[in-house]
Amino acid sequence: MTDADSEARPRPRVKIGVGAAIVVLLVALGCAVVASAVAPRGASEVVAPQAGPSGAAPVEAEPTPAVSSTTVVLVHILGEVHHGGLFEFHQGDRVVDAVAAAGGLTAKADRAAVNLARPLVDGEQIVVPRRGHPATAAPPATGGSQAPGAPINLNTADAAALETLPGIGEALAARILAWRDTNGRFTTVDDLGGVTGIGEKTLDALRDLVTV
Repeated sequence: MTDADSEARPRPRVKIGVGAAIVVLLVALGCAVVASAVAPRGASEVVAPQAGPSGAAPVEAEPTPAVSSTTVVLVHILGEVHHGGLFEFHQGDRVVDAVAAAGGLTAKADRAAVNLARPLVDGEQIVVPRRGHPATAAPPATGGSQAPGAPINLNTADAAALETLPGIGEALAARILAWRDTNGRFTTVDDLGGVTGIGEKTLDALRDLVTV
C-alpha cells in the first residue's frame, strides 16, 4: 500500500460526517417550520372565573320574581245594577270592575252619578242610583229617633223601626231591607208590593204609615 493510498482513506469519513450533520440540521429546521405552521395563531385567552372568598366559583344572581298584590277588597254594590251583591276584588281594582261584576248598569241607572274610574276601598258600599235620585241614601234611622206618629221612611228606617208597623215582623222587616239593598231605594210606597210577603191588603194598611 502506498503513502498516497493511506492518506486518501480518512477523507471520505470526513465528508460523510459533514454530510450527516447537514442532514440533521435540515431535519431540525424542517421540524421547526412544521411546528410553527401547525401552531394555533390568534387563540383567545380563556380566563377561569375567580373564586370567591370561600373558594367557590361565583354564582349568577337569579332575577327576583315580581311580587303581585293579593290584598282582597270586599265591596257591596247595589242599586241600578243587574246583579247586586257582595264581591271580592284586588287592591287597585276600580268601580268599573265592580259594576262589571254586578252585570253592568241598568237602563234606569244615573251613569253620571257613578265615578267608574275611582279605586275601590275595602268594606265600601256602592249604591248606583236611578236618574233623578241621590247617589246614596241617608244613614238609617234608629227606632228611638222616629218621631211619634210620623210616617216611617222606607229608605232610612232600620229593622226595629219597620217592625213597629202593623203586620211587619222580624222576617218581613228583613225582606224590606234586603229589597232596599238590592234595588237601591224605594221610589214610591207602591214599591213595597215587590217585597215577598206583602200583598195588597198589607200595602193598603201601610200606605199612610210610611213614606219615601
